[in-house]
Amino acid sequence: MSSVSLLDVARYLPGDPVSTDYYADRIDPDDRLNWNNPMFRPPRFRHLVGKDETSADMLERAAADLAGRLGADAVRNTDIVLTNVLLPDLPHAGVGATLAHRIGARPQWILDLHNAGCASFIVMLRLARMMIETTPARTALLCNVQNCAGPVFTQSEVVRKPPSAIPGDGASVAFVAASDECPVLDIEIVNRPEAAPDMQIELDDGRKYWEPGSGQLNVKFTESSVAKIISRGNRLVPEVVSAMCTRIGVRTGDIDTLITNQPNRMFLRNWAEALQVEDKRHLDTFDRYGNLFGAGAPITLSHAIEDGAIPDGGLLVLAGFAHAGDLGAAAAVRWRAA
Repeated sequence: MSSVSLLDVARYLPGDPVSTDYYADRIDPDDRLNWNNPMFRPPRFRHLVGKDETSADMLERAAADLAGRLGADAVRNTDIVLTNVLLPDLPHAGVGATLAHRIGARPQWILDLHNAGCASFIVMLRLARMMIETTPARTALLCNVQNCAGPVFTQSEVVRKPPSAIPGDGASVAFVAASDECPVLDIEIVNRPEAAPDMQIELDDGRKYWEPGSGQLNVKFTESSVAKIISRGNRLVPEVVSAMCTRIGVRTGDIDTLITNQPNRMFLRNWAEALQVEDKRHLDTFDRYGNLFGAGAPITLSHAIEDGAIPDGGLLVLAGFAHAGDLGAAAAVRWRAA
């Protein structure tokens, strides 16, 4: 049986870059969770999805870029479509079927994942690997969309809060196949369900999100929940990466290229130090795109592929944690093993 390989990733970023000045002119200087908190120090730029641009639109554009490199048939003939969308276009439906229709695909499997957050790319990679190894399916598209920065974090009241400046919007589509070219060596996923209650949404009029009203929806942060997220995040990513590296018989310091989700500069710095990976080998696009949630790692990977930043035969490690720390994941890939 062939290995399962992560072969390519394409990206789409909506609109023009938006500078931090946009938020600096609107932020409430007296907010207790201010920009001095390392959790909320903003990136230089981010992209914001337009009001009428859907997650299907974003993925269709990323898929077109992928088809331009791999050929239309590779994308159209995919056996599996897996998606994670932060803000679904429809409350009860994912985007997988719509995307498949738009690219002319008739996949055997269409699965929309909604619970893996910033670690969803790795969760989808493991699911695709399992399906290719155990079913007749041979190829998969892994699709991530981060699309809440424009609709949610620029609302008139929400934009006054420091966390509003961190997210950016973007989409990615990755191609996975039965192949020995860039084999997935191992994947580590851990669940910490006790952390789930520390990630909540809120509306300033107190209603449920599906009830009529005019209150603006936002992610709820408190000083207590932020402290817990920082503590868990600092531990969780090094733990999953270290456990996986031990299993495949390498030291974390021997990782050639590390790509993680990118909540803020603090986590990026702390993870690299804990894993003894030099900054130049821990790639990110935070100042360029902000926190892209689940799309962060694959979009940064797409840049690394284009720039030739991953050495042939090198060990590529992808990692991240989701929400308030209820899930951590890491994947090891031997890049262009041949």
